[in-house]
Amino acid sequence: MMREPADGHAGLLEEVQRRTFGYFWDFAHPVSGLARDRARDDDDPGDDLVSIGGSGFGVMALVVAVERGWITRRQALDRLLTVLDFLQNADRFHGIFPHFMNGATGRSIPFSPLDDGSDIVETAYLMQGLLTAREYFAAPAACETALRQAIDRLWHEAEWSWHTRGERVLYWHWSPTCEWGMNHPVRGWNECLIAYVLAAGAPHHRIDPDVYHQGWASGPDFRNGGSYYGTELPLGPAYGGPLFFAHYSFLGLDPRGLVDRYADYWTQNVAHVRIHEAHCRHNPNGFAGYGPDCWGLTASDDDRGYGAHDPVRDRGVITPTAALASLPYLPEAALRALRHFRFGLGEHIWGRYGFTDAFNLTSGWYATSYLAIDQGPIVCMIENYRSQLLWRLFMGAPEVRRGLRRLGFSSPALEGAGSA
Repeated sequence: MMREPADGHAGLLEEVQRRTFGYFWDFAHPVSGLARDRARDDDDPGDDLVSIGGSGFGVMALVVAVERGWITRRQALDRLLTVLDFLQNADRFHGIFPHFMNGATGRSIPFSPLDDGSDIVETAYLMQGLLTAREYFAAPAACETALRQAIDRLWHEAEWSWHTRGERVLYWHWSPTCEWGMNHPVRGWNECLIAYVLAAGAPHHRIDPDVYHQGWASGPDFRNGGSYYGTELPLGPAYGGPLFFAHYSFLGLDPRGLVDRYADYWTQNVAHVRIHEAHCRHNPNGFAGYGPDCWGLTASDDDRGYGAHDPVRDRGVITPTAALASLPYLPEAALRALRHFRFGLGEHIWGRYGFTDAFNLTSGWYATSYLAIDQGPIVCMIENYRSQLLWRLFMGAPEVRRGLRRLGFSSPALEGAGSA
C-alpha cells in the first residue's frame, strides 16, 4: 500500500489533479487537440470520437495546468489556438456545436438517430471553458490577443435564442435531418443551469429572462423542499439526482452566495452532496464497501454498461469523480473518500490518467475506462477548492455577470462589477 505524501492532503490533491490532467494533455486528439470521449487504461481506443462538453472541461483543466506549473503558458496557448482553429471550421448548426464530432475532420458524429446536430448544453460547457480561458489569457501579447479574438468569434456566432423555437424554453437539440425531432425542452433541476446563464448574457442572439423563469424553472423536478437523511433539499428530484448536477454548471459558476428567487445555490449543492454521502453511509441496500470513506453516485460506466446513478437508482456503483468533484462542498468527507480511493483501492482503480471511471465492490467489478466528462470535474473542482481560480475567472467575464443579472441572480461576485 502506497504511503500518503509527507505534505498531507495538499500533496495528494496535487498528485491527483496532475495525473488526471494527463487525460486532456497527453491523450488529446492529435489533430484537433480536443478531448477524446473516453480512454482505456491499457490501450488507446483507436477512434476519432471527441466530446464537445468534455473539451470545455479540458480547456479549464489547461488553465489549471498553467497556473500550477505543469505546462508553460506558451504550451497551453499553442494547444488552444489549435483547438480554436479546428472549431472554427468544424460542424456547427446556427453556431451551436454537436455533442460528438470527429476529431480529425470536424464532422458531427450522431449521439443517437435523432441527435446528429446541435446540442445547446454541450455547447454551453464548451463556452464555459473558452470564456474562462479568455479571461485567463488576458495579456496584450499578440498570441493572447489572437486567442481572445478566436474565442469571441465562436461565442458571438452562437444563436442561443434560435434554440427556443420562439417559445419560453430552450430546446436541447436540433438536427439537420430531423429538425426538432428530439423535442427535448431543457427544464430544471439538472446539470443545465449554465446554458441559461450563457444564453441570457450572450452578446448576440440572447434569450429573454422569461425563457428562464417560464421554461427552466417550470420543470416537474425543479422545486423540492423535502428532507432526506435529515437534510432539506431546495431543488431537484427526490434525493437530488446524480451528483453531476452539482458539478458541471459549477466548474465556472461560483455557487457561494449565488441566489435567485428560487434558491441559494451553495445551500442547494451542499445539501445534495450531504444527502449522497449520508445515503452511502447508511447503505440501505447493503452494497459492499459503502461507508463514510466510500461514497459518490453519478453518471458513469458500470458493470452493465453505462448509467446515471443516484440514491433512487443505486446499483452499487461508486464513481470517484462524484466525491472528488464535491470537495468544495463537503471537504472532510471528500478527502476521506480520496484517501480511501487512492490508498485503499488504488491497486484496482489508480492508473495512467488518475482514477478509472467507477467500481462495484458487490460484483467485484472495476472499470478500465476513463471518461472526459468525469475526469474534467476532478481537476476543476479540486482547483476551485484549493484556490477558487476557475470561479474567479469565469465570474469575471462581463457576459456572465450580465446573464446572471438579467435572470435576477445576486452574488458577491457581482458586487461592484460593471453591468456589461
